[in-house]
Formats: sequence, C-alpha cells, structure tokens
Amino acid sequence: MHRRNFLKTGSLASLTISTLVAASCNQPSAENKADDTVASENSKDDIFELSEITITDLQQKMQGKQFTSRLITELYLKRIDQIDKKGIMLNAVIELNKDALNMADVMDREREKGKVRGPLHGIPVLIKDNINTGDNMHTTAGSLALADNFAKQDAFIVHKLREAGAVILGKTNLSEWANFRSTHSTSAWSSRGGQTKNPYILDRNPSGSSAGTGTAVAANLCVIGIGTETNGSIVSPASVNGLVGIKPTVGLWSRSGIIPISKTQDTAGPMTRTVKDAAILLGALTGIDTLDLATLGSKGKVEADYTKFLDVNGLQGKRLGVEKLALNDNPAVVALLQDAIKTLKSKGAEVVEIELNKELKTINNNEFTVLLYEFKDGLNQYFGNANSKIKTLADVIAFNKQNEAKAMPFFKQETLELAQAKGDLNSKEYLDAVKQTNAGTRKVIDEMLAKYKLDAIIGTTNGPAVCIDLVNGDYDNGFSFSGPAAMAGYPHITVPMGLAHGLPVGLSFFSTAYKEGDIIKLGYAYEQASKKRVAPLFKPDLFA
Repeated sequence: MHRRNFLKTGSLASLTISTLVAASCNQPSAENKADDTVASENSKDDIFELSEITITDLQQKMQGKQFTSRLITELYLKRIDQIDKKGIMLNAVIELNKDALNMADVMDREREKGKVRGPLHGIPVLIKDNINTGDNMHTTAGSLALADNFAKQDAFIVHKLREAGAVILGKTNLSEWANFRSTHSTSAWSSRGGQTKNPYILDRNPSGSSAGTGTAVAANLCVIGIGTETNGSIVSPASVNGLVGIKPTVGLWSRSGIIPISKTQDTAGPMTRTVKDAAILLGALTGIDTLDLATLGSKGKVEADYTKFLDVNGLQGKRLGVEKLALNDNPAVVALLQDAIKTLKSKGAEVVEIELNKELKTINNNEFTVLLYEFKDGLNQYFGNANSKIKTLADVIAFNKQNEAKAMPFFKQETLELAQAKGDLNSKEYLDAVKQTNAGTRKVIDEMLAKYKLDAIIGTTNGPAVCIDLVNGDYDNGFSFSGPAAMAGYPHITVPMGLAHGLPVGLSFFSTAYKEGDIIKLGYAYEQASKKRVAPLFKPDLFA
C-alpha cells in the first residue's frame, strides 16, 4: 500500500479500476491535436543521439574518443531545454547545475591522463530535490518554504557520486515534501516546481514522490537518476515510467543529508532504464556513514559490484511467490502479470500463489502513525543543520499559511499538521506502532519466505498512471505492492512488464534484508527474457 492510499476517501469507489485506467484525462481537442506534431517529432528514435543509451555504451564511446563527457553533458542539457523547459514541457527538472560542464571537463582531463575512476566516470545523473548538494543548487523538497536553503555540504550519497566521477546535471521535481503534505495531494506537483508530466501520455501523472526523476530518466534527459522512497516513491514512478527502480535495504545507502520522512523506512535508490545500470549505481553509493547509524548494519553485507549478479539464467531453479491479490485486478494489468509469470516459468522458475497482503492487513494500519511521528522528529533535526530561515516543522506550517495563494493553491497541509500534533519518539503510541510495522512486517515476510521455500516474492508494482487532477487529487490505480518491503525496510526491484493502454506497468521482486544481489539476478534474467522497456511517445492524451 502506498502511504498516499492511507488517506484516500473512497469517493471513487463506484468506479471500476478498469474504467479509471481506460478513461482519458482530457477529451481530444484542437489544442491537443495541435500538440500531436510536437509529440510525434519527439518520439522519433533518431531525434536524440543518446536515446536509450546506457552507462556501458557511453563508457565505450568515451574510451573510443567518439564522445567526451562534456559533449554528453551538453547533449543532455540541450534536450532538457528542448523538451523539459520548452516544447512539450515535461517539467521534470527543477534546477540545473551551473557547474555541470566544469565537472565534465574535469572528468575529461582525468581520462586524457589515463585516470578513470570507474563506470560512473563522466556519466551525467539527475537527483531528486530533497537530497543535499553543497554547491550552487537549492535543496527544497519542492517547497517554497525552503527556497532559501543552500546545503552546507553534500549528502553522503552525493559525496560518493562525486568520488565516482559522475556529473551532476541538476535536481528533479517531486511531490512536495515527498508526498507527505496533504490528504488530497496530486503527485508530481510542488509549489516550487509545479506539475511534472508523464512522458508516455502527457496528461497522466508520473507518480510520486520521485516523479521528476522518473520522467527525466524515461524521457532520456539523463543516463541515470536517483530517487528516494518511504513507501513506493521509487518503485511507483519507476513502474509508471517504464523504468527499473531499486529500493535498497534501509541502511545500504546513507540517508544523511536527505530531507527525511521516516528513519525506519527512508532510503534513496537508483532509477534507470536497465537493470545493469541500476546495479552499477547501487554499488557505487554504498558505504558506512557515521551520521546514519542504520548503515552500520550493512557492514559485511554489501557488495562493491552488484553487476556480478547479472545472470541471464538467474531464474533457473528459483521459487517465487506471487501475491494472489495481484491476479484479481484490472484485466489489462492482470494479463501482463500472467504473461510475465509464463516468462518466469519458461526460464526455469517455479511460481506459487501466496497471500502476503492478507497477513499484513492489520499491521498496515499502524504505518501512517509511525510516519507522522518520525517525520516531525526527523524534519526538526534536519532543520537544525540547514541554511534556511525555516527551523522547525511549525515554521513550515506557518509559512504555508502566510503564503497560501502560492504555497497551497490546490491542496492544503493536513498531513503536516497531523505530524506537528504528535509527541516525541518516546511516546507509547509511537513505540507500539513502530514495533508492529517494522519488526512485525519483517517477521511476516521472513516466515512466508521460509514456509513456501521462496527465493523472492513477486507481484504487479502498481497500476498504470492516473490522470493529473489538481482539483480532486490522486485516485487509486489498482493493486500496489510497495508496502511490504517498505515497512520491513527490505530490498525491492521493479522491472518493466509491458504496457496497458499505452502506459507502463512494472513487475516487483522483493526479499529479505541485504538480498539486493538475489533480486537483481531475478530482475535481470526477467528483463533479458522479456525486453519490455519501451521508450515514451509523448502522446498528448489517450486518444492520440
């Protein structure tokens, strides 16, 4: 369950999921039809030289002196200008890095001298705007309240990116406060960044909260991207944007320097177009960070190179449990899942039905309580070290009220206010709730893995992208499978499973703590057998 779905009112209960998915957000109009030419031009395979290119492709081209990091960076900056800031205006990038070309030049000079830091050397990346960069860029979580926030230093994972030689192109838009502001919010909208579009069908929502990263990577505005997740915020936008997304075990990547929601569930992670690129990025950013005690648990459990798990025969002899609820969803999505199961079986896997969500039903009810407490505590700690006039969650709430027309034109801040009303982390309500959600979910998952002798649990990541609706907010898009791994803090990978009505849907694999290598092996074998990643066509609506 997405944390957004805790807050749904059920006002759409009378509509079937298949009706919601098939419905067009906007009926075709003369204006939309005029946009068809732009969409068509931007969907041509040869319109962009770096379309669907991978880290390995770029390294080979730089090694062969066909490309330089500067040229690659210039090409991406040009594309961002052409289709993100102008043209179809995807609005995925909230801020560009003024130092990007200088970073690329440094990497080129190092390469000329025979120094290559690794697979990320000279590779452009976009990161979510809740991750600190100690440079000329803001870190705002999409909020106007933090428009003055220039971080004092890099987040730990940004430091690791720089060490690896990556070029930071800029920051991506997100659902404001990582979609933890309102009970009626619209994903992919922030008061600082506006509304991001889904590149497959432009009046559809790219999902939250790592929406800008999802759209940017899908639309080839960068090679790779970084999102963050508390519950669904990497895997959901990855799924609806036809991407591979990995939510690592909590503690595999440091969270220091990232605007938080939950210390028990938060993590950053890779969002890419291939499993191999995700594996490369995953290994590069691991490490023990004394500012994030959760990383101490990763000692001795981290792989320096997760690409060693890329095995096309990785499904052979594996036993997978498919969530039964996922087989009773939107018919178009179920058909994709059934086809995926056939592929898994054809490659040597055994698939059995399980009912994990049934076992977790009562535990799910406590998650929102945990997030409210941890959000208030974590945010106040973050502000204590921030370069902003905002120093507490109470300050954020007051700022939004004082600037309501700009900060809250569509939906309000009920979730912020609910969090502010909570006590500290010594409260009995919190201690009881966190024990059930984190330890309780781990126990259920581990017992189910053991009971059915499973290597991993699978299911549809979530349904296809919903319509952008700033008036009513988000609505349910069917079965969602982000909750179990999120509450447990366990690793989760989503891989493209195909298109429903022209909209991508992902297949999820998750397992127990620090089993990233295992699920990467499964995801890669499925990816190579199915080849379901399809580049976006930038259609203006469902009828185009």
